[in-house]
Amino acid sequence: MTTYLFPDNTVLCNFACVDRLDLLEVTLNGRGRWTEAVAYEASQSAVHLPALACLDANGWLGEPIEIDDPDDAHKIESIRRVVFGGDDLFPLKHLGEAQSCYVIKNWAELTGSWWISDDRESLRYAHFQSITTRETLDIMTMAVVNGDIEAKDGFTLMQKMESHGRRLRMPCSWQDLGG
Repeated sequence: MTTYLFPDNTVLCNFACVDRLDLLEVTLNGRGRWTEAVAYEASQSAVHLPALACLDANGWLGEPIEIDDPDDAHKIESIRRVVFGGDDLFPLKHLGEAQSCYVIKNWAELTGSWWISDDRESLRYAHFQSITTRETLDIMTMAVVNGDIEAKDGFTLMQKMESHGRRLRMPCSWQDLGG
């Protein structure tokens, strides 16, 4: 069974703000997936980060996973509200996290997939649900270990992400990326 990797919009934005979605694509190695809510979030973020506009056309995250079953949709909405504090005023807020964690946990064909986010609350929830979690830091470490980028360059990219106002866990030095 294939282990799919589900990046949150936070991770997509991290790589987009430094124009390195190509690095994320290579590191996910054909296993990247996303839900319809994360795809929508990315399309909205493309207003500020134009690099995200090409995601759908490139297709490396696959077709957005749609939630058609009303029972699934109801359970996802419950997670969005109860776990993440979603409300009627902002009906799409936290929907990407709720959809992604739900399908990873409950759809047999996605069992064992990873949730990749820099949102502390969604990582905490996914971990509690026994979903494998990773962050941008982990993805950059994978990129270094795979030889997709030098550790010093990966560290510099992460510093640039941070300077763009992105909130992510940072390594102390480039050596922490496996270099």
